[in-house]
Amino acid sequence: MPGWASSAIWYSVYPLGACGAPIRTPDDGGPHHRLPRLEAWLDHIISLGANGLALGPIWASDTHGYDVIDHDAIDPRLGDEHDFDALIDACHRRGLRVLLDGVFNHVSDKHADVIGAGNDPSLAALFRHDDSRPDGLSRFEGHDGLIEYDHTNPVVADRVVTTMTRWLQRGADGWRLDAAYRVPRQFWADVIPRVKGEFPQCLTVAEVLHGEYAAIAADFRVDSVTQYELWKAIWSALHDHNPHELLWALQRHAACMTARPGKFLPWTFVGNHDVTRIVTQVGLPDARIAAAILMTLPGMPAIYYGDEFGLAGEKLECIGGDDAIRPALPDRPDDWLSPKAQCSEMVRHYQRLIGLRRRADLAWAGLAVDAQHGQQLTYRVTPHSARSGSALTVRLDSSGEQNRLTISDTMGVLIEL
Repeated sequence: MPGWASSAIWYSVYPLGACGAPIRTPDDGGPHHRLPRLEAWLDHIISLGANGLALGPIWASDTHGYDVIDHDAIDPRLGDEHDFDALIDACHRRGLRVLLDGVFNHVSDKHADVIGAGNDPSLAALFRHDDSRPDGLSRFEGHDGLIEYDHTNPVVADRVVTTMTRWLQRGADGWRLDAAYRVPRQFWADVIPRVKGEFPQCLTVAEVLHGEYAAIAADFRVDSVTQYELWKAIWSALHDHNPHELLWALQRHAACMTARPGKFLPWTFVGNHDVTRIVTQVGLPDARIAAAILMTLPGMPAIYYGDEFGLAGEKLECIGGDDAIRPALPDRPDDWLSPKAQCSEMVRHYQRLIGLRRRADLAWAGLAVDAQHGQQLTYRVTPHSARSGSALTVRLDSSGEQNRLTISDTMGVLIEL
């Protein structure tokens, strides 16, 4: 695992939405230089205490970015490669790492190789087959427009290696591997070492929903996987005033952390581009508690853009159902701060939590549940290094009408919510 990742705190952005690009309606010509809008937000990311920008899909695509048309071109709705290079440079000058979203399980049905597959057997061999379909090509999770690669074909592996290394050469620092759970483990076991052989400091994060995370990461040869179990347990425990699911998830998370010490750091979060916003899920007071739980647990945390302002948004299962959770950013962070005092208060809350996390050096911290009685749960995080200070004790009390949380150390209470 790259050494720099131990201190990584990510700010995750869905670029098409954040930059105000049209998703399902045609854009006139292009390129439209929207990607530079993100540069105005880089200092805000640093002011939070984060040090990485995790970008959603940026390649030329048909609609939402995960229906890729060309892995070698920036989406013209965002701009061009010069805009990408400028963003990378602006990030690196500020000490921000950049993670790209690698969509390698499927492509758009408008991809040139898919269109040509009907007449060219070598192109048809790139994709999984499904005899129930008129064109014989497999779709990803029932989405008609997403055609799945055949990952047993070595040509597909070669293509993915070439794409990953090309964008790393342009300055990216790592990859989130979209829908990695759908790809055979042997594929990643082949691809990742080839990429790491050329870029050993590249971070690789696999999108995984369920399972034994540490074992999956070992099989995939990746550095991290998305910790969905913990995400679900955090909001569910707060929503239902029932910490039992959180207790189970904390025990599972602690086991993850000790399974491969120094080699596997789970990607933790309370929000991302695929789920209902945490404020909508549990309300603003409990969203503050959710952030506190996230920032006091070992792992590699990510903040989904807007959560630090207390933005609301519900994911719906329909066309356009993601729009509310993928909004456009204003030109400047101050435009979100000035209208509502609670937005400024939420930002300060994140800053305080991230500051506490950095001082305590919690990425590789030990985690243990101290006690669980009814609707009360107490866990302890012990810094990996004795130089980082004393352990933190986090106590969640869901026995009243409102959830309560305190963070304390040997000197007393540090944060009370």
